[in-house]
Amino acid sequence: MANRLAQATSPYLLQHAENPVDWWPWEAEAFEEARRRDVPVLLSVGYSACHWCHVMAHESFEDDETAAFLNGHFVSVKVDREERPDVDAVYMEAVQAATGQGGWPMTVFLTPDAEPFYFGTYYPPEPRHGMPSFRQVLQGVHQAWAERRGEVTEVAGKIVRDLAGREISYGDAQAPGEAELGQALLGLTREYDPQRGGFGGAPKFPPSMVIEFLLRHHARTGAEGALQMAADTCERMARGGIYDQLGGGFARYSVDREWVVPHFEKMLYDNALLCRVYAHLWRATGSDLARRVALETADFMVRELRTAEGGFASALDADSDDGTGRHVEGAYYVWTPAQLAEVLGEEDAELAARYFGVTREGTFEHGASVLQLPQQDGVFDADRIASVRERLLAARDGRPAPGRDDKVVAAWNGLAIAALAETGAYFERPDLVEAAGAAADLLVRLHLDDHARLFRTSKDGRAGAHAGVLEDYADVAEGFLALASVTGEGVWLDFAGLLLDHVLTRFRDDSGSLYDTASDAERLIRRPQDPTDNATPSGWTAAAGALLSYAAHTGSEPHREAAEHALGVVKALGPRVPRFIGWGLAAAEALLDGPREVAVVGPALSDAATRGLHRTALLGTAPGAVVAFGTEGSDEFPLLADRPLVGGAPAAYVCRNFTCEAPTTDPERLRAGLNS
Repeated sequence: MANRLAQATSPYLLQHAENPVDWWPWEAEAFEEARRRDVPVLLSVGYSACHWCHVMAHESFEDDETAAFLNGHFVSVKVDREERPDVDAVYMEAVQAATGQGGWPMTVFLTPDAEPFYFGTYYPPEPRHGMPSFRQVLQGVHQAWAERRGEVTEVAGKIVRDLAGREISYGDAQAPGEAELGQALLGLTREYDPQRGGFGGAPKFPPSMVIEFLLRHHARTGAEGALQMAADTCERMARGGIYDQLGGGFARYSVDREWVVPHFEKMLYDNALLCRVYAHLWRATGSDLARRVALETADFMVRELRTAEGGFASALDADSDDGTGRHVEGAYYVWTPAQLAEVLGEEDAELAARYFGVTREGTFEHGASVLQLPQQDGVFDADRIASVRERLLAARDGRPAPGRDDKVVAAWNGLAIAALAETGAYFERPDLVEAAGAAADLLVRLHLDDHARLFRTSKDGRAGAHAGVLEDYADVAEGFLALASVTGEGVWLDFAGLLLDHVLTRFRDDSGSLYDTASDAERLIRRPQDPTDNATPSGWTAAAGALLSYAAHTGSEPHREAAEHALGVVKALGPRVPRFIGWGLAAAEALLDGPREVAVVGPALSDAATRGLHRTALLGTAPGAVVAFGTEGSDEFPLLADRPLVGGAPAAYVCRNFTCEAPTTDPERLRAGLNS
């Protein structure tokens, strides 16, 4: 019998709809029920591509005895963290404050007033590795609730008071200057892994936003060390097992320091951010590897994550059927020498094993290897390798595919729109720009209401009920601004402006500090506010970047001031924890550079000379430069106003910090001006 989750739009919640646990979604009625029955709430938070979430579901939530105990003594609430990042953030902060660590599945026990009093992550069905079993935890919490209620409510009250004291006020601080960005670079240099690329030890996450900062810092200052760290990290990741050597696209992270064995889930946000990073690396260096990886990653997103409605799905699962009916992590991606021989024949299998680093012992589990591109001597026949790759990919397509989370998340689609628009423009792939435009159309059609308020998610052409959070408004604005620069369609600048107006009025306080939820959003035990960049840019730093770009396009002083106020947090955190504020540092680089405003005016957009100047403008490396593109006298963009042709020829106008250079009709002069 299905439970209340059967009506959900979240694929993760739907995975639990047939559980014997009487699940509730996050809603006021669940807490009213807990109050009526005088029982605590079990809050379980996860997401559809999370391996240990599946494990705990199978071991505990599908178990009739465990479910009976839960149903008798708790109200059980299931949350998809990707649908409700606000709920996830508030309780994850409590988990981390109480235990020093966090992760998913997240298991939190709450009073009927939603105040947390006991925390954990994954609990096994039997006691192991010093962890109690899930049943022991449930019994202990039930007993404490029944016999020591006063103690429980006191603990819950203290936790909520402590959380309330953690508000951040950096809105009145100044944006970082040269000194802070230099200190951030020094901090990154100290944490850099020169042998293997990347920062810190295992597990190693792709540092896409930090690389964006390094590329911009190099563009602005000429610092060779910054470019070297960016280029070497990108090469190591692209050669490692974290990159899908057959189908393109990146896995979530590497479990080791060498980028060999990934955690195999593939997320839209990682691939969008990394696609854009490799495109920008190519723009800075002309690297063939960067070009290949940017295009393969873009093609992966369009081929495997695009939904029927034109949006992009959230994730591909880490686990899939290994051919025996068992769901195993990485089964879709790994190869043994015998499997290579079966597809390729002995001779080509030997070549493939050498080329992709497949060993007899295996680099993963059970003698299987993750495909890599190890550095090696000797030259491989390119046509033969292409044939090997094609045959292996065709054979892999015949394996049971990992599950896909079809939920369209506004913020992550914003990141994908920016990446696909720019990659399409740089490499003259109009199909990628079209894919970006189709996703943008979907967001406007389905995710925006009449007041330009965003819904966070949709699925199968139906908008979810949950309100957008700050990162949705900021990342979608970022995507629309990139699309405007690439297409010359000013309507995308207008839509970005509508979204950023909400940021100014509903997500800020009087000091200029930003919050993750709107002032009129559902009240949780505290209003979430996290300025640090983790897997994606924080709403705070993404908003700073988008506000700055919009101000450069329009000359709007309120947007510029809001961006400068928001970057005060980067002045505080950049020198201390640069790895966790990469997007903020990248936005600060744009502020220090101007950012530059480029207007390209031509007689007609079909004109080759106009298109050449436009492409040159997009390929400029000046941090955060904005580009407006149109015909003489067009009112598509504010930057085109009073910009005539020069002697009847198409021209580019470049301004920064309220000062303009003489217009130029020469792409080479424009290139030199934007790359200095």
